[in-house]
Amino acid sequence: MDLRFTAGELAFRDELRHWLGTVLPTLGSPPGRTDWAARREWDTAWQRMLFDTGYAGINWPSEYGGRGSTPTEHLIFLEETTRMGAPYVGVNFVGLLHAGPTLIAEATPAQQAYHLPGILRGEQVWCQGFSEPNAGSDLASLSTRAIRDGDHYVVTGQKIWTSFGHVADYCELLVRTDTEAPKHRGITWLICPMDLPGIEVRPITTVAGSSEFCEVFFDEVRIPVQNRVGDENDGWRVAMVTFSFERGTAFISELLGTMAQLAEMAGEARRIPRNGSTVWDDPEVRREIGRLQAEYDALWALTKRVVSQAQRTGMPGPGGSVFKLYYAEVKKRMADLAHRLLGREALVLADDSGDEQTGGDMVAGRLYVLSLSIAAGTSQIQRNIIGERILGLPKER
Repeated sequence: MDLRFTAGELAFRDELRHWLGTVLPTLGSPPGRTDWAARREWDTAWQRMLFDTGYAGINWPSEYGGRGSTPTEHLIFLEETTRMGAPYVGVNFVGLLHAGPTLIAEATPAQQAYHLPGILRGEQVWCQGFSEPNAGSDLASLSTRAIRDGDHYVVTGQKIWTSFGHVADYCELLVRTDTEAPKHRGITWLICPMDLPGIEVRPITTVAGSSEFCEVFFDEVRIPVQNRVGDENDGWRVAMVTFSFERGTAFISELLGTMAQLAEMAGEARRIPRNGSTVWDDPEVRREIGRLQAEYDALWALTKRVVSQAQRTGMPGPGGSVFKLYYAEVKKRMADLAHRLLGREALVLADDSGDEQTGGDMVAGRLYVLSLSIAAGTSQIQRNIIGERILGLPKER
């Protein structure tokens, strides 16, 4: 694992810090979290700014429009943009972190030439059409059917938890193309334009009040065969490529933000009065915060290890599953601690409009963490991956 930055990486960091310091004060305030038209405009405008300045697709190969930087420089980019409060990828999440890297690894030259520049410029927003009502953790049981009809697949079925489906231009879509084959071997990965006839999108409001997920219904939607990525019935393997990026590097910015939030929690503990002093005066509280900080430091070291591996092999390995599993558990303990620190104050920190007051992000975090052990593969699935691919245990039957 490489722990020291090279002279070139330090120069890259300084250049990035200077640019962020110049441009961030000019951005103004982001739109409200439920104004999706404005959020798409805001997120894609930021992506275009990154593209025009040469910071889009930091670790994408230069032949696909990226900067061609090392995974370490990508890590520096994520660390500095998070530290300085730059806009997050937002609606560009799936395209930049899942679909784009999958297309680089698996798509045809024509597919790459058409889609990758649009993703990098913020002109194409993607969503993910993997999970179904009866195929979540056991994704290979998906039943959305695609029947070959000449030069098209005719798709019928339903997807759920489709991130950004209501503002997306394209969907990375898993469909079943062979009902007779074993369930992992009858799946195909398709690029689905979201404006095709027969597609209905219904937004979902989560328990935390967010609305980035959707149900998507397909009623005999005709998708060109040329939109297939990989071979027919080879979609499960292609999906594993997608998952390696989703679990390996997609949570880095969130980890950095959580580490900053822990520092804010320590500040809140020093402010909140309790029993004639403050919460911070409780030695057990200080021990818990210190333990969380140590665990996040360990996760950051693991992140560097995963990035170093990606730098050698070109793809995150199964270590991403270790990160995702443990991060979900530590985040839950942090959210529980936040509620204990805030006490009754937690009940009034977020009003009905969703505008958060001081500490409100801690309250919202307790609701969000409920989904963290499910998103990007449940904790049970991560344990299976770790057992089989890292520890070499027998496969689950």
